[in-house]
Amino acid sequence: MINVRRCGVTKMNEAREEEIRERALKALDKKADYGPDIDLSSFVRSPERLEVKGLDDLPSGVREQAVMVGVRPDMKERAGTYFQLDHSVLFSGVSKYFDGGVEFISTIEAKKRYDWFSKYLWRAVQVDTDKYTAFAALEWDHGYFLRVAAGKKVTVPLQSCLYIYRDKLDQNVHNVILMEPSSEAQIISGCVVHPNVSRALHVGITEIYLMKGAKLTFTMIHNWAEGIDVRPRTGIILEDGATFISNYINLKPVGSVQTYPAAYCNGENSTAVFNSLIYGDKGSVIDVGGKIILEGKGSKGEVKSRVIATTNAKVYSRGLLVGKREKTRGHLECRGLLLSDQAFIHAIPELRGETSGTELSHEAAVGKIAEEAIYYLMARGFSEEEAVSMIVRGFLDTRIFGLPEPLQREVDHAIDIVLSSSL
Repeated sequence: MINVRRCGVTKMNEAREEEIRERALKALDKKADYGPDIDLSSFVRSPERLEVKGLDDLPSGVREQAVMVGVRPDMKERAGTYFQLDHSVLFSGVSKYFDGGVEFISTIEAKKRYDWFSKYLWRAVQVDTDKYTAFAALEWDHGYFLRVAAGKKVTVPLQSCLYIYRDKLDQNVHNVILMEPSSEAQIISGCVVHPNVSRALHVGITEIYLMKGAKLTFTMIHNWAEGIDVRPRTGIILEDGATFISNYINLKPVGSVQTYPAAYCNGENSTAVFNSLIYGDKGSVIDVGGKIILEGKGSKGEVKSRVIATTNAKVYSRGLLVGKREKTRGHLECRGLLLSDQAFIHAIPELRGETSGTELSHEAAVGKIAEEAIYYLMARGFSEEEAVSMIVRGFLDTRIFGLPEPLQREVDHAIDIVLSSSL
């Protein structure tokens, strides 16, 4: 009986995989709705391969860069770690204290291990959304699977690092996070590129499923470089009483980033929050935001961003709230600071109410640093450069996001390291 059932599941998975492949092939030339179009054929599929026994064996330069995005190679004060370099998984594991309640492995490994895993692939994100999702499906380079067991409270952060080591590489990862009922966790996900990489493409598919009463705080720190194109595609599905908090931080120059994650608050009294801190420098083209579909009765959503643009950077900050049920509430907030006459910030807030019982609001402001603020600090002994730096750091204060205190310290430390080399 078990073998018959397993055979049936396998056949269903095979049929679905073939359907996904066909949809992906048809979408390979489909341009994204936003962001610069990227020629996928200009990247290589031959990754660097490092032989390491653990994170302690990583080259010193790689370790230092991991620290800049909040990843601790020594794994102290971490519940678990996933580290991928190019197309290879260098390490994945969970602290003994959380063993049995948390699983943190490669998605390819999870697919081999569990028949049921395939039903969580390409459900929160559609494979034919654009050429990048299609390419990621056809050329799959691992990514992590995180599962937190029902009722488990993970009291210290988990961490993941996605690292590009090879020049001109294309890296396609597919992450899946499964939060079982009443579970709770926080993850710091850092993305890094080696200093010798002049050009590369990172496509990151992330599907997140929060079951009844689950809570996830997801903090992503991007530390890319000029010439790197980044195309994250993220979908989150929330059941009754679930809470999702996303903190996205990008403080380094990048060729282009385009991401528009979508949270589907299907459950009653579910909550989704997107927070962004963006520092656009040099020729960066950054198009980010978040959309929240308030489907469940009493669900809530919030999209907040702080954007700084300098030199000739272009930053688009998008937000969309859709109120589909009664007693739903949502708010959009974007504040932008221009440090250059050649820089560009475009705030694009959208509200769509589809029932009389929804309350949606937005506010946006873009401007320059007030000269009075600079003069005030200079009168107290600071140079003009120091005054501007202090104002920028204050503008990017993560306390506005209400992070848990341990996570607040971790994120602030990572931001201080990055800003100290940028300002």
